[in-house]
Amino acid sequence: MAKTQTTIRVEEKDYLQAKEILKFIGMSYSQAVNMFNRMVVLNQGMPFEARIPNELTMASMNDVLAGVNCEEITIDLLESDRYAT
Repeated sequence: MAKTQTTIRVEEKDYLQAKEILKFIGMSYSQAVNMFNRMVVLNQGMPFEARIPNELTMASMNDVLAGVNCEEITIDLLESDRYAT
């Protein structure tokens, strides 16, 4: 398949963090972008859900940012009887 060169602008901090994560899993940034592009084509759109949160979700997100109406949950707590189904 023929390759084309492109230039994109991304946030530097995110780019550097993404490169480190991708390096850890053995993938280059270019390979990840190619994978994303392929998934867009295969899905005929974004390969994940991207939509505006509803009012309840926004209120919950704001509560977490403000540190109200939320509690810290750990893996141990999730595995405890308190959250057993």
